[in-house]
Amino acid sequence: MFSILGRTMARVIPLICIDVDGTLVGSSGEVTAAVWNAAEAATARGQHLALCTARGAFGSTLPMAQRLDPQGWHVFHAGGAIVHAEHLTVRGHGFDDEQIVAAGELAREHGWVIEFYTAADYTVDDDSAMAVEHAALMGVPFTQRIRDELPKGDPIVRMQFVVPVDEARSVVSLAEEAGMTATAATSPIMRDAAFVSLTLPGVTKATGIESIAAELGVSLADVMMVGDGLNDLPAIEAVGHPVAMANAQPEVLAAAAHVVGHVDNDGLVEALELAAQL
Repeated sequence: MFSILGRTMARVIPLICIDVDGTLVGSSGEVTAAVWNAAEAATARGQHLALCTARGAFGSTLPMAQRLDPQGWHVFHAGGAIVHAEHLTVRGHGFDDEQIVAAGELAREHGWVIEFYTAADYTVDDDSAMAVEHAALMGVPFTQRIRDELPKGDPIVRMQFVVPVDEARSVVSLAEEAGMTATAATSPIMRDAAFVSLTLPGVTKATGIESIAAELGVSLADVMMVGDGLNDLPAIEAVGHPVAMANAQPEVLAAAAHVVGHVDNDGLVEALELAAQL
């Protein structure tokens, strides 16, 4: 037995954190019926399911979080913000103007697509194929906009370079040399692209999970994280029950205690069933 928010419950893993691209969503771009059924079964067991993604809290992604746990907190923007699914309260970590300008200059110098994100909106001043395809991936209409068109007063919690996948590691290195915290991710929906997220120093998916676990009164030792990308690695390393998808990056596979099936074979179903057995 264990206690969560003052209730005594059967011993199951109380908090399961789930990446989106390559974990919850495969090459179809949709969550399968089998995964939703497994998620509903986990919820019925009393387990909390939290989205843990680099995506923003908008487009097709916010409804995923609201279906996983309509009254819970979820990690967006690679830890740059956690958002409550019901009342949309945001707890975020915003960049200052100097950091924003530096990222923009780095993108211009190298010809990279750069996106600027508040918790629930984003802009991209580029009409390249990658920028257009990424809008479709996120489930929003493509609109080329400058950063100043973001809502006034909403902090920029994440910046992102969208680059060819074979350039990802060098882009991360260059961003880190410029003093930025950078993590890379890919999506089975855009196989030729890499998404290099910039967050404030020390802000990762792991810090987002830590905040949600604290809200629930749960130890990180009792949390499961399921992921596949390099930006999942801090979270995989932080929790007590790290699970890698079969399609995960080698570093994630090496750090995980358990490996489940490929995203396109509903590997997440295996992970959710495993969470009832550990």
